Amino acid sequence: MTWPDTSDEALLAAVHRVMRAVVALGGAVGYLDPPSRDQTDPWLEEILKAVRDGDARLALARVDGTVQAMGLWRRNPSPVFTRSAELGKIMAHPEARGLGLGARVVSALVDSARAAGIETLELGVRGNNHGAIELYESLGFREWGRLPNVIEIGAERFDDVRMFLDLGREPDVILRGSAPGGPGWSPRRG
Repeated sequence: MTWPDTSDEALLAAVHRVMRAVVALGGAVGYLDPPSRDQTDPWLEEILKAVRDGDARLALARVDGTVQAMGLWRRNPSPVFTRSAELGKIMAHPEARGLGLGARVVSALVDSARAAGIETLELGVRGNNHGAIELYESLGFREWGRLPNVIEIGAERFDDVRMFLDLGREPDVILRGSAPGGPGWSPRRG
């Protein structure tokens, strides 16, 4: 596993190669059509800036020196959610599927997020991506919500399945959940 924080032409090309191949086969990673370098290069530079700022980590899995899988976590930018992050762009190049790279990438990202003080990881996955959902569940993620038929792929609609993993908290953290009291509390009406 490698954890880049700066780019060069080789890294830009390698990430583009994986993203383009995954999307070409219908992969649910945020693009309708295989992206061009004009799309993936600025995205990667933005992620690497967040990495340098301590707000993200990008994991790359290599097979025989070639980037074949990737994923990232990115901290929520809101000041009241700084201990939560979202997993994204979890993918393996089609020629490397079945090697267990997805599980290795996600596991490494979970460890990295925990080490960075993240308490909760969340992710979204297309409802028909049963293999990914099973992978996330096997690593401890649980579904917390589902928006039915909101992901648009042409005339087709798919569920947006939202999942989370609790990474733990410091012992002095007070967990209030939805109980009355605390900042912003208001009584029920009527």
